[in-house]
Amino acid sequence: MSDTADAIVVLITAPSREEAIRLADMLVGAHLAACVQLLPEMESVYRWEGKIERQPEILLLIKTTRARFDELEREVRALHSYETPEIVALPIVA
Repeated sequence: MSDTADAIVVLITAPSREEAIRLADMLVGAHLAACVQLLPEMESVYRWEGKIERQPEILLLIKTTRARFDELEREVRALHSYETPEIVALPIVA
């Protein structure tokens, strides 16, 4: 990433380590991310279809640029097993 003013971090959750690895390999292999870190299993608590759910998930921390975000999002949605995957982009300020 040559321009740090354009740098972002994208947070994505996956239901398993295997899926997280597939997503990470695709993103780095397609040059949509400079780096993807997989954090150990955590538990997510959320409301889905009127019920409170608790599920183990893996968090991906993805370093990329704003210019690559739209394609990154498209590719993740195409491969992700969730109907509505979490895809959150945050600016890097320092």
